[in-house]
Amino acid sequence: MASAGRAPWLRAVLVAAAVIALDQLTKALIRGSLALGATRHLLPGVTLVHTTNSGVAFSLLSGSAVSVTLLALVVLAALIFFFARHSSQPLLWLATGMIAGGALGNLIDRLRIGAVTDFIKLPDWPAFNVADSAITLGVIGFALVIARDGNRSSS
Repeated sequence: MASAGRAPWLRAVLVAAAVIALDQLTKALIRGSLALGATRHLLPGVTLVHTTNSGVAFSLLSGSAVSVTLLALVVLAALIFFFARHSSQPLLWLATGMIAGGALGNLIDRLRIGAVTDFIKLPDWPAFNVADSAITLGVIGFALVIARDGNRSSS
């Protein structure tokens, strides 16, 4: 693999590492400063809440720890496989790093404490965390990169 071929991988790994670090730091701060179930109003419309989630995004599949872990590993494997075949696409490294970092950040919680720590609460929205945000933004970025590439191919 030429150094140009390694650059997207290195960038994706660095983004994933940054997401994991920020995610784990913020979760540790919440676990250390708010009792489970406690809330603290941060800004208008934004509340910090210490809650846990045993499911995937927005509590889907709650209580299915093994299924959720296996699902996360399958999705990560598929993401890495796709990235290996398309790593030269501009900015795909960023989306891949965000999704992988978010998935691994939540997986660390699942393996370490049995559930994911969530702490950001918006009105009429389930609590979430940095990893969830990275996954969501990464999926949006991933879709935009693929759509842009598809538009270039069909032109």
